[in-house]
Amino acid sequence: MSLAEGPVRVMLCDDSTTVRAALARVLEADPEIRVVSRVGDGRQAVEAFAALPLAGRPQVVLLDLEMPVMDGMTALPLLLKQTPRPAVIVASALSQKGAAVTMDALRAGAVDYIPKPQAAGGGLADPNFRADLVAKVKGWARMGRARPAPVSAPVRRVTPAAVAVAPRGGLRVVAIGCSTGGPQALATLVKGLTRPLPVPVVVVQHMPAGFTAMLADHLNRLKRLPCAEAVEGETLRPGRLYLAPGDRHLTVEAGPGGSLVARIGSGPPENFCRPAVDPLLRSLAACCADAVLAVILTGMGSDGLNGCRLVAQAGGTVLAQDEASSVVWGMPGAVAKAGLARVLLPPEQLAEQILAALPARAGAVA
Repeated sequence: MSLAEGPVRVMLCDDSTTVRAALARVLEADPEIRVVSRVGDGRQAVEAFAALPLAGRPQVVLLDLEMPVMDGMTALPLLLKQTPRPAVIVASALSQKGAAVTMDALRAGAVDYIPKPQAAGGGLADPNFRADLVAKVKGWARMGRARPAPVSAPVRRVTPAAVAVAPRGGLRVVAIGCSTGGPQALATLVKGLTRPLPVPVVVVQHMPAGFTAMLADHLNRLKRLPCAEAVEGETLRPGRLYLAPGDRHLTVEAGPGGSLVARIGSGPPENFCRPAVDPLLRSLAACCADAVLAVILTGMGSDGLNGCRLVAQAGGTVLAQDEASSVVWGMPGAVAKAGLARVLLPPEQLAEQILAALPARAGAVA
């Protein structure tokens, strides 16, 4: 984000004065962010947004979902009708109910979510929370501005119609890794899978416990392929998507008769993450060799880089999301700059690449 474009303008909507003040301190510690409004409920948010001059209205709204007078779910569609339309990031309680409401908010037009920090994890002082919050605010603001010029990387550029060539023996699995901005990118990619797949899809999305089950439900509603959290010891079936459970690593090992079996573990975090992408890709490179198609979507940091290196060394194929469509080009950028990505494309075109690399087995999905 260039300061020449001006700082990102943010509205904070939370019924706690203390939380609003703390969030403002976190955000304004970054010189490229300015908090232009702080309000205590949804009605105030809508009224304050409309009262600001057009040129000074927030580009990003951090919206609590549980508030008196008017809650976040009621305020969300009203905020999305404002001009210019803001990117709304919802604050979610770390509970099953909170996860369910968060997914409802994403379906209603929110672009992303922030789990409310817990005191046990350091609260608002948690550096991981602070970094993720700032990255999401700046990333979604950038998405609303002009697309940046692509960063050069040692990657072979191809047209969207080009095929990600599969090995002669065929693919056995598609693996996807994502983090910041991932739920939306993942949904876009899944929506582009317009026919049943003859291989399983395994996904690591950086998420806390409880949220991945709701994300699976969210993806199921797209009616493209059955989605669920992976279960320890289950055989992975073609045409299904398996999510690493929140706060658990997902790995895959060879099973009887050439099958693939899911393993769920609580080993130490990798790249400060659990689940992490690297353990999944490491296991797939070991048991599937060149029959792996790895896709790295938007996300902060470099999780997946080491795993993609192993996949490429084993003869597998690596694809990555392009910078212009990424909320944060950390994970895909790391893979691209290492020369591992065969193509850099937005999620809908990555879906085309996946379909092109797999043999057709059934008709199109309605």
